[in-house]
Amino acid sequence: MQKKISHEETDSHPPPADKINILVVEDEQHLADSIARRLLEDGYAVDIAHDGDEGFRLASTKRYHLIVLDILLPRRDGLQVLKDLRRNKVQSMVLILTAKSTIEDRVEGLRAGADDYLLKPFAFAELLARVESLLRRQGIQQRSPLRVADLELDIETRCVRRASRNIRLTAKEYFLLELLMRNKNRILTRREIAEQVWGYNFDTGTNVVDVYINYLRKAIDEGFPTRLIQTVRGVGFIMKEE
Repeated sequence: MQKKISHEETDSHPPPADKINILVVEDEQHLADSIARRLLEDGYAVDIAHDGDEGFRLASTKRYHLIVLDILLPRRDGLQVLKDLRRNKVQSMVLILTAKSTIEDRVEGLRAGADDYLLKPFAFAELLARVESLLRRQGIQQRSPLRVADLELDIETRCVRRASRNIRLTAKEYFLLELLMRNKNRILTRREIAEQVWGYNFDTGTNVVDVYINYLRKAIDEGFPTRLIQTVRGVGFIMKEE
C-alpha cells in the first residue's frame, strides 16, 4: 500500500513549490517510515510502497526524481521491478538497498539499470549523501551550504571551514558534523546520532558517539572563542551559537 508522508508530521519547514519527489519501496515498515521521515526532514516529497507490484505501479504512473528500491520485496522482487521499469522507459534514478554484498549481486543490480547501490545495514547520513549525489547528476541542487556562526559546510564539495581555517575531517566526522549542523539548535540524543551516522541497527551500548563528538570538538572548536558543540547532560548534544 502506498503511504504519503506529510510535512505536518515533522517540525521541518515545508519544501519549495518545485518539490523533489522520491519513492521509497521497502517492505520493512519501520525502516521505510524511518527513511521517509529523514528524507522529509530534508525537504523532499516522499511516497512509500511496501511491495514490488505497488512500487512498480507508482513508479510507472508518477514522475519521481529518485527511487530508493529494496531488493527483497514481496509480490515482485526489486530487481524485477527495476528491469520492468527500464523496459518501460522509466528514467528515474534508482538507488538499490540490499543486504546482498557480493560483487556479483552488485554487478547484477547495476546491469539491470540501477544508478547506485547501498548495502544494509547503512547509516542514514550515507543514504542522504548518496541521494544528494544522484540528484546532482540530474542537475538538481537540494541544499545551499550549511552555516552555524562562522562555521560553513559545503555539501557539494564537502569542504569545511571555520573563520579562515580549512578543516579536514574523516568520513564519520563529516557525517556527524553535517547531522549536527542540519539540526542546529535542536538536541540530538545519542541514539539518534548513532542511528543516523553509524546505522539503524547500531549497538548503542558503546561510547563511540562520545568519542567522535570529542574528535569533532578538537577539529572545529579547539582554538576558537565560541564553542559550537555543547553537551546536554543526560540527553545528548546540540550545536548552537552561545
